[in-house]
Formats: sequence, structure tokens, C-alpha cells
Amino acid sequence: MKNVTDSFVSFGHWPSAGSFGFNTDILATNLINLSVVLGVLLFFGKGVLSDLLDNRKQRILNTIRNSEELREGAIEQLEKARARLRKVEMEADQFRVNGYYEIEREKWNFINSTFKTLEQLENYKNETINFEQQRAINQVRQQVFQQALQGALGTLSSCLNNELHLRTISANIGILGAMKEITD
Repeated sequence: MKNVTDSFVSFGHWPSAGSFGFNTDILATNLINLSVVLGVLLFFGKGVLSDLLDNRKQRILNTIRNSEELREGAIEQLEKARARLRKVEMEADQFRVNGYYEIEREKWNFINSTFKTLEQLENYKNETINFEQQRAINQVRQQVFQQALQGALGTLSSCLNNELHLRTISANIGILGAMKEITD
């Protein structure tokens, strides 16, 4: 440390101009050389350094501007995408609501159709039962009528003569023919 302070102190004591020699104090000469080099660099390199710094500053500013433009473009695209997403979500909700409505409507249509079909089947069943009842009643009537007719014919055959018998048969045939036309 003493050498460093000695070299600063010795600045005030320069050797006389007539003598030329080597300064063997390395620290003192390095500081002088360094300060001279820095002074020359600052004096002459100031313009170059400021140009380099200005160029660097312009590149940084351009990069920032480009980044801002890209950011604004990305924000616009994001807003457009969000708007499309909202639109698609609204359409999906509408499809969902319409789908539920359509399902509900189809369900009620199916229920109503099934109910109408059941009513028709019930009506067909009732008509078939009524038809079969009428047919059974007609068959019973015909059997009763035939039995009554056979009984009457038996009684008439035993009680009547041939001429009376033939007139009675003709009259009964006429009545049966009229009854047959009525039932058909």
C-alpha cells in the first residue's frame, strides 16, 4: 500500500527534464498509462460509443415497438376468439335447449300416439266383442227358431192333413224368407 501512496506523492516531484530514465515503479506507470488510455478512449471513442449505444437503443426500441404491435395483434385475435367462443357457446346452448324441447315434444307426441293407438285398440276390441255377441245371439236365435220350427212342424204333421200341412209350410217358408232378408 505504501508503494501506491508513494507513487501518488511522487507525482509532484518529477525528475528534471534533462534526465531520461525508466520508471521501475510498475504501479505508478500502470496507473498513468491506464489513465492516459482511458482519457484517449473517452475523448476519441465517445462518438463511436455513443453511436453504438444509439444503435443499440434504436434496436431495443424497435423490438419493444414490434413486441407491442404483436401484443396488440394477439389481444385482437384473443378478443375475436373469445367472441367466436361466446357465439359458439350461445349456439350450443340454443341447440341444447332446442334439443331438449324437441325431445320433450317427441316424447309427448309418442305418448299421445300411443294413447290414441290404445284407444283404437280398445274400440276394436269392443266392436269385436259386440260383433261376436251379436253373432252368438243370432246363432242362438236361429237354433231356438229351428228347434221351435221343428217342434211346430212335428206337432203340425201329427195334427194336420196334407193340404193344410202344405199351406202351413208355404206360409212358414214365406215368413222364414222374410226373416232371412231382414237379418241379412
